[in-house]
Amino acid sequence: MDKWEVYMEIQQLIKQGFSKSKVAEKLGVSRSTVYRHLRRTPTEMAQWVDSLQSRRKKLDPYKELILSWLRHHPDMSSAQVEDWLKKKYKKLEVGESTVRDYVRRLRDEYKIVKESSPRDYEAIPDSPMGEQIQVDFGHTKQRTHDNKEIKLNFIAFVLSNSRYKYKEWLDRPFTTQDVIQAHENAFHWFNGIPRELVYDQDSLIVVSENGGDLILTKEFQQYKETRNLTLRVCRKADPESKGRIENVVGFIKHNFAKHRVFHNIDSWNEQGWEWLNRTGNFKIHNTTKKRPVEVFSLEKQHLRPVTGNIHFLNDYENSITRSVHKDNTIRYLSNRYSLPLGTFNKHQTVTIKETNDRQLLIFYSETGELLAKHQIPGGKGLLIKDRNHTRDRSKGIDALMDTVAKQFEESDVASSYLDKLREKYPRYIRDQLQIIVKEIKQTNGQILMTALRECIKRNLYSATDFSDIVLCIKRQRREHDTEIDDAEIPSPLNTLSGWVMETEAQKRNVATYTALMEEGDLN
Repeated sequence: MDKWEVYMEIQQLIKQGFSKSKVAEKLGVSRSTVYRHLRRTPTEMAQWVDSLQSRRKKLDPYKELILSWLRHHPDMSSAQVEDWLKKKYKKLEVGESTVRDYVRRLRDEYKIVKESSPRDYEAIPDSPMGEQIQVDFGHTKQRTHDNKEIKLNFIAFVLSNSRYKYKEWLDRPFTTQDVIQAHENAFHWFNGIPRELVYDQDSLIVVSENGGDLILTKEFQQYKETRNLTLRVCRKADPESKGRIENVVGFIKHNFAKHRVFHNIDSWNEQGWEWLNRTGNFKIHNTTKKRPVEVFSLEKQHLRPVTGNIHFLNDYENSITRSVHKDNTIRYLSNRYSLPLGTFNKHQTVTIKETNDRQLLIFYSETGELLAKHQIPGGKGLLIKDRNHTRDRSKGIDALMDTVAKQFEESDVASSYLDKLREKYPRYIRDQLQIIVKEIKQTNGQILMTALRECIKRNLYSATDFSDIVLCIKRQRREHDTEIDDAEIPSPLNTLSGWVMETEAQKRNVATYTALMEEGDLN
């Protein structure tokens, strides 16, 4: 509706006694829009509408540029126009709806039709009786009896020939076990099993098309073999190949669910089955011009009988399949949950289950082995990470500390000293170890142990202190036989930046350590 039509509708509904909130809900506008229109007289409304026609638009300065894009690329979307504008003019702040409206007006004004690649359709004869059932999922958002909003999910089945339907609802996401049980209920509703079932590429059923050799989830593969089912999966982005069930999903949403108040899932399902008998399967079908219930009385004779009941119970019953992302996480209820490093390289999908105490259990789909467990938070957009799933960054440091400690004659004493260094310098422990390694390379073992004991005795837990003590001992003993010939070691100075060469490090006077150590004889 244009603005005048909205204005007139608001005036009429208010006169009929509807509240402002209800008027806004029925017309799909905000309450502030209703209030603004109610404050305007018809004359003021006319003046306001006229002003909109002549008012300068925010994107007018970019009009010629946008027109050039649209003329050169007639299939260009408004979202792409917005992206190109923001790329070219980084300070431009404009809303998505503003760009969309402006592009639409330009297309109308300059007759720039948005190009598309229409698909050609042809009428397909109905499947033979008992040949096929099409299956699909849908969801709606309903108002509850206490005026809250709840998301409901459903699975729908339709016999392709008679258009006879069945559906089930849940107030939570479907699991593979739920889907299996819904199939069982549907087959009993239809009093038989067709020769073929057609599905969308849903992760609860299909892991991969595999070039036509379908790879199913473990549970559904077991069910398929038990019931001897023949399955066919629609190609990606090709909903038209199962158009009958697509229409059924829309019919359920708009005829049964729309405006209906939710109380609880049991009564909701009971209302749904009553609706099937009253409307869904009784109303004359627009294409066949027949009542599905009447045609079904003939089609059910062509279905394979249902024998016995099937129940699958396993360690991860009521599980849902999820894809593993390359950062070793899965998505569930708008949050990300971590998996052990390397999971993505081994398994493309995992199975999850939510427990009654809000724990998320993650299993290997093939074996049922528990992979991870997380507490489900209350918020959205969060990363829930197990510390055990992070890269063990301490592993390399542990190995280096062990190597350094073994260079001392008393490795246990050295290891204890290095542990204290790590506690004192956790962020710089690698640098501390490298200083000690440098001394190890050019000092004999006896001097190293003497220096180590002095550092422990005087509570000097720093690699630079250790290095200074070593130098002090060498001066006292005048030991130079272990020094490395400079010619054998490539000078690192050539690789240092100029600013490093010009920087003067803080120096300690060795006399300080000499004075300390003269209290005892180090020889």
